[in-house]
Amino acid sequence: MSTIELEAIAKSWGNTTALRAMDLQIPAGSFCVLLGPSGCGKSTTLRIIAGLESASSGRVRIGGKDVTHLPPAERGIAMVFQNYALFPHLSVAENIGFGLSVRKVPKAEAGRRLQEAAELLGLTHLLDRKPGQLSGGQQQRVALGRALVAQAHVCLMDEPLSNLDAQLRQEMRVELRELQQRLGLTVVYVTHDQAEAMSMADQVVLLHQGKVEQCAAPRAMYAQPATTFAAKFIGTPAMNLLQLQGDTIAGSEIRLPAPAGAAWLGLRPEAVRWVDAGHDAVAATVVGQEYLGADVVLRCQIGSEQLTVRAPGQQQAGQGAAASLAWLPQDMHFFDAQGCRMA
Repeated sequence: MSTIELEAIAKSWGNTTALRAMDLQIPAGSFCVLLGPSGCGKSTTLRIIAGLESASSGRVRIGGKDVTHLPPAERGIAMVFQNYALFPHLSVAENIGFGLSVRKVPKAEAGRRLQEAAELLGLTHLLDRKPGQLSGGQQQRVALGRALVAQAHVCLMDEPLSNLDAQLRQEMRVELRELQQRLGLTVVYVTHDQAEAMSMADQVVLLHQGKVEQCAAPRAMYAQPATTFAAKFIGTPAMNLLQLQGDTIAGSEIRLPAPAGAAWLGLRPEAVRWVDAGHDAVAATVVGQEYLGADVVLRCQIGSEQLTVRAPGQQQAGQGAAASLAWLPQDMHFFDAQGCRMA
């Protein structure tokens, strides 16, 4: 198993900055997800780790070894790409074993590795087929098989599930995570899909405009977002961010135990409850809803701010209906004017 360390990694092209002095440690045998919107620098980070892109400054270490200036072939890594990169004229067996033949691995050893990978991924009965005869999920497994036979301790994955339909993506998430844990691989996985990040990762690295917004375990990132960007990016529906005027919600007389300097109140939609009108309830007006079966997402107006509420599906409230809402003190998150979390 191999740790990965990035020390002050930066990348620029002329006046364009893709990464801003990133420091990151990925423990050996962990599943690390680089998460963020398009253009945030996650694929650039992956390519720098792989050696496909050179950093403008900083150092990369894999397993304690400085690999900053080493070519990809000497870094002890395997890669799985978004488009699978399979040779259409070669069989499944030939695609999986292609790298071994290029590296002139002895035939007996190559055959053993091929069979082990095929059995692990359920591809044994497909070894004679061509990629065009496979489903998307089977092609993805072939791409994984090619990475596994290299017996690298580090596997880099660049949005490998984005070409699959929703149900297959969910199934492959489970398979990938189980495979990573079984083999003890250090995986760095790029995605813009928070569901993939939250369901698979040991460590989520949330990137925004070339810098790390937050690096934490999924549960910690959800429970204590470090910035308003992290608060809005993690969670479905996204966390509510209500503007404050002093210690009140903007446009209302709802007073809160807000710390001095707080500019935003954060509330998870699932933390807000529909209650009977009473002394502690907050009066709101329903302005819209989205029915999802088990849940209904209500948009409620409080003063000049809108609050999304995730309620049980049987909750009925038409547009313009009065609502009484409540939440627990520990469910409130406060952020300053710069968008940083306040203790």
